[in-house]
Amino acid sequence: MAKLPITARFGATVRRLRFQLGISQEELAERADLHRTYIAGIERGARNATLKSIEKLAGALEVSTAALLGSPAGKPAPPAAARLESAAGKILDILIVEDNRSDVELTLRAFRKAHITNPVHVVHDGAEALDFLFCLGRYAERKIEDRPQVVLLDLNLPRIKGLEVLRRIKSDERTRMIPVIILTVSQRDRDIRECRRLGAETYIVKPVNFHSFSQATPQLCLRWALLEPVRVAPS
Repeated sequence: MAKLPITARFGATVRRLRFQLGISQEELAERADLHRTYIAGIERGARNATLKSIEKLAGALEVSTAALLGSPAGKPAPPAAARLESAAGKILDILIVEDNRSDVELTLRAFRKAHITNPVHVVHDGAEALDFLFCLGRYAERKIEDRPQVVLLDLNLPRIKGLEVLRRIKSDERTRMIPVIILTVSQRDRDIRECRRLGAETYIVKPVNFHSFSQATPQLCLRWALLEPVRVAPS
């Protein structure tokens, strides 16, 4: 049997992943910032996708680029891992500050689904977040040099509110360079403007998914690196 052209195999993968998400070509086009007719051509195998559009499609379909590119016909690709790095190639720790445990689990599930390998720490209130960042209280044995390099910060926190946590992060020379992504329930949140004034880089409307998170990282001058999947030799 003749092997399908790579464009047809790629188009079939895009269509399968789109069906799994339950979205239309129009919604996929909007998510990926591409034209719907371009998506249709891709899925028919009639268009050659550029590297830039493949990255956009992977983010929109909530998979890694390697997973989107797939493997030879009939052989499912083992999951490729992704990790967020600085421009210097340093793997970044992520701190999630969120008191809603359901939102935390949704975020962690999205990270697992995308096979993100970065260390992820979770704290559930503003006071604990500051203790973690400044190595106080139960985190006194941590070193300030081991602080996370990305913070996902909810605003409506118990004990100390998110705005005050952000203010303290950005007012201390040891932490002010940490990128902070605000977690909000609506892009119309009136606190977003104040967050930007205080130094937050961007915001994500909850629930967090890999697409929204990966869309935010270019603004932070960070990059995604793909790790080759582990292949187990047959016994």
